Amino acid sequence: MTRPVDSRPPSVKEWRLNLYLSEHDPDTTARIVLDTGDNVLESCAEARRNPYDSAVPDIGDELAAGRALIALGRDLLRAAAGDIKAVGAPEATPPVPLWSPRE
Repeated sequence: MTRPVDSRPPSVKEWRLNLYLSEHDPDTTARIVLDTGDNVLESCAEARRNPYDSAVPDIGDELAAGRALIALGRDLLRAAAGDIKAVGAPEATPPVPLWSPRE
């Protein structure tokens, strides 16, 4: 995913992220497409409303989008780990979890 630093001119980068939401009650699906200019990553996630809950579409949108963003973040971290390994960098300590386990 990453090119060597010496081949890039100094610049500001712009990555384009498109988030698509589709609702088919009781399900909401989020699809994210991230275009880095060099690569395209895609992530999908769903949320399902309990049939006994009130229909509040914004909640389904937020849950599905949040889940898809988390999945995309994990994909980006895996891509970075692969790039680090590809350039022969030594293994680092594992990253700190995004949230603490419940006690």
